[in-house]
Amino acid sequence: MTDAPSPPLHIPPRPPLPALSSPRSLSETPRAESKRRNTRDPRAYLLAYTLLLTGIAFWPVPVDQGAGPLLRLITRAIPALTYERIEFAANILLFVPLGLLLTLILVRNRWLVLPVAFLATVTIECVQALLLDARTPSVLDIVANTAGACIGILIAVFIDALRASYRPRRLDEDSLIHES
Repeated sequence: MTDAPSPPLHIPPRPPLPALSSPRSLSETPRAESKRRNTRDPRAYLLAYTLLLTGIAFWPVPVDQGAGPLLRLITRAIPALTYERIEFAANILLFVPLGLLLTLILVRNRWLVLPVAFLATVTIECVQALLLDARTPSVLDIVANTAGACIGILIAVFIDALRASYRPRRLDEDSLIHES
């Protein structure tokens, strides 16, 4: 009996490795990935912001009531910063997140952001006038809050423009021919 050569051993190809650029690590579960994705969801931030804004807007007494000594110190150190100017600036800053977050959420209906912000601030001032005796509603608050929402819109548009400028451009044959 002759020994016939054995057929060559067939080794199946190795499956491809996961991409290194993937943000998901090998040990990350789908639930962890979902949790990570939710931390970037502007709707979650809008919910937290709305709760905070509601607490500030409908607090039964002025929220700056305990800040009197600090405000007096600031106005003494910088006389141009009067209480009215500090309050106006605070009202602007208070509504910047609303404009920013709504602009990020309402991508196809961005035209709604300013009316929603305006209605929110008018509602807040009306509730303060009708139900909260210790609070002082003001038209200047409406102006400042709406200006803050506008600043938030501008920030969101600026972020979108930055993102668009950093997107890699697709190379096609026509662009390569024209560059040569």
